[in-house]
Amino acid sequence: MNLIRRPRRSRQSAAIRDMVQETRLSVTDFILPVFIMEGQNVRSEVASMPGIHRFSLDLLLDEIQECVDLGIKTFDLFPNLPESKKDKYATESYNPDGLYLQAIRAIKDRFPDVMVMTDVAMDPYSSDGHDGIVENGKILNDPTLEVLGKMALAQAQAGANIVGPSDMMDGRVGYLRQVLDEGGFHEVAIMSYSAKYASAFYGPFRDALDSAPKFGDKKTYQMNPANSREALIEAQLDFAEGADFLMVKPALAYLDIIKLLNDNFHLPIAAYNVSGEYAMIKAAAQNGWLDGERAMMEALMSIKRAGASVILTYFAKEAARLL
Repeated sequence: MNLIRRPRRSRQSAAIRDMVQETRLSVTDFILPVFIMEGQNVRSEVASMPGIHRFSLDLLLDEIQECVDLGIKTFDLFPNLPESKKDKYATESYNPDGLYLQAIRAIKDRFPDVMVMTDVAMDPYSSDGHDGIVENGKILNDPTLEVLGKMALAQAQAGANIVGPSDMMDGRVGYLRQVLDEGGFHEVAIMSYSAKYASAFYGPFRDALDSAPKFGDKKTYQMNPANSREALIEAQLDFAEGADFLMVKPALAYLDIIKLLNDNFHLPIAAYNVSGEYAMIKAAAQNGWLDGERAMMEALMSIKRAGASVILTYFAKEAARLL
């Protein structure tokens, strides 16, 4: 055959495949979500997330050291709190003596060059398990912003570098930017969960934090999985309100949304490779149904290829070892 173009010529050896590779993963792309709990010398595996643990603060610091040695520089902190610390208005979220703010201070004290990202949402602290204040079965938007503002300001005062509003309340990015700036925290960045979908892939995360809603679901504030143009509206609002990063969550079922935001906004796009996506690969690998390492790297590569420059993933430590 007289073929002028033979694409296989650029696949014939590992050396040439590496040379023409279009997308590359780096450890510096990753943010590792970590779970903290009360106690001393406590390490508790999340049953639905093999290999992922909740740590007491002393052991969390050791875990972060291991990750730093692998090149991981940014960590997203999530608290597992007993029901006794939860109430309707999530007041524990801005308690200066509470576990979460203590953890931020301890991490920054021991690892001053590490970037600490925080979660700004009521659900881990709420007796209702929702991301907003609940009245008569409805989630109240504007009153919730006041709680989120107190939370973000307390986190910044504790040393947070990036705050991550994951609540999906309208107007929260602009409100948090104003609160942070008025508090003198102009340098604290906002990574907005701009397109956070009401997804079935969050189940293991809610197990990890014991933060499932006590009633109903989150469909009145998280996005409909059927919608993509709505993601542009959410992202445009967050962009205009001062977000420094725009995030898509989940990642693998929403690669088109990652590309959509990357094509339309000149801000770094983050993607959250969520707990259910992690658990699927882990479960299949444990059953011998696929090669876990290859599936992990292929999934992460697809997220990067779609346009994410930042990937929040529970695979960060494993992937760092391979990279």
